[in-house]
Amino acid sequence: MDLPGNSLLWKLLSVAVLVPAAALLLVFDPWDFGYPELWRKTGLAGAPARAAACLVAGVLLLAASWLYRLFFAPLELLRSPEDVGYVAEDGRSRARAANEVRRRRKTGELPPVYPNGWYRVLDSHMLERGDVKSVTVLGEQVAVFRAQDGKAYVVDAYCPHLGANLAIGGRVVGSCIECPFHGWQFRGEDGKCVRIPYAEKVPEFAKVRCWPSCEVNGQVLVWFHCDGEPPGWKVPEQKEITRGEWVYRGRTEHFINAHIEEIPENAADIAHLAHLHTPGIVSGVDLRYTNSKTWEFVRHDWKVEWKPEPEPNKHCSQMLVKHAMTVFGRHWPLLDLSVVARQVGPGLVFLRFDHSFLGRGVIMHCVTPVEPLLQCVSHTIFYQSNIPPLVPKFILRAECIQFERDVMIWNNKKYISNPMLVKEDSAIQKHRRWFSQFYSENSPRLRYQHDTLDF
Repeated sequence: MDLPGNSLLWKLLSVAVLVPAAALLLVFDPWDFGYPELWRKTGLAGAPARAAACLVAGVLLLAASWLYRLFFAPLELLRSPEDVGYVAEDGRSRARAANEVRRRRKTGELPPVYPNGWYRVLDSHMLERGDVKSVTVLGEQVAVFRAQDGKAYVVDAYCPHLGANLAIGGRVVGSCIECPFHGWQFRGEDGKCVRIPYAEKVPEFAKVRCWPSCEVNGQVLVWFHCDGEPPGWKVPEQKEITRGEWVYRGRTEHFINAHIEEIPENAADIAHLAHLHTPGIVSGVDLRYTNSKTWEFVRHDWKVEWKPEPEPNKHCSQMLVKHAMTVFGRHWPLLDLSVVARQVGPGLVFLRFDHSFLGRGVIMHCVTPVEPLLQCVSHTIFYQSNIPPLVPKFILRAECIQFERDVMIWNNKKYISNPMLVKEDSAIQKHRRWFSQFYSENSPRLRYQHDTLDF
């Protein structure tokens, strides 16, 4: 992934420009001649020139920084839980509006809250060798660390000794994580305690829970099954990412206040596309204004088909999308786009783009439950390395706008277990039957709703 490389390149360029510029300003006076006599008598000769030069250099540096971020740096849009999807009126803050919605809305008769499957924990570039990260996933606190050999591991965060959080102050020792409280060391491979500094012998039962995990497509993922069963399928590798043909171009992150099944169900809800996503992206994300006549000259047209895959890939489904755009009623074929969105299990979707002019790439759409009714949704884009970064960044930004319209629906809706459907909605019921395979008899359910976890 080229994010760290780009950051280092920018720092080196900044140093290479600023150091010589500062030296020149200190040694030479570019406007040493022609100062008004008053400046020379007061001893200010050269000072205004240096100040002006510094001001110009600062403006040029800011402009260069802005242009670099626009054209070369990956797009990073990380939203807080209250940032999107809530209407703050009567002088209330968005955080207060979000908390009121969470407390007051009806949740409905919900399916189990944590389906069995693979879930993204974090992106690979966020975990350097020797790093330890604290992450909340599936209602659990976990410690994610990268061993000195480069392999990533995920273990329960709390030390079984006296409960210290291994991710807060813990350090990596070889392929183990060391507790910051008493120095107990736990092996990442199986969670076994291999060293207690003050004990003669390590008890056989001393271990921390180790989560099945994998690292693929530039992401660290964990496997969850309510009965502790081993992984039922592998996360498909995107060969173009592994070979370096597609490079990292950005990521968005949102928190959705809804049941996890609401989000992938959108793939089968074909009718909502024509109503919610037809207005052009220039009309924004606030559903109170997206149908404004000011922006109705830009329209998106969608043709969508959703279908489950047969054995041996019954855990997968596909949404085939054909997108067209009209501006002032005129169709622009250059912006026609075909997307194959392949869902793998409950939490992963691969949206692959293939355009004759705009190039090829993939957006990885990952839904990870943080707690029963709070989902972390990330969209990470990898694109052809020979395509200007501005192209995939625009695609990701446009996708983000469309997605945030859905967020406003999800954050305020009630889950209906027996919806009132017409025959044109038949794909929704098919999707619910397909999605039910990820629940088991012992899948955890929401017994009551927490109302104290304010944003």
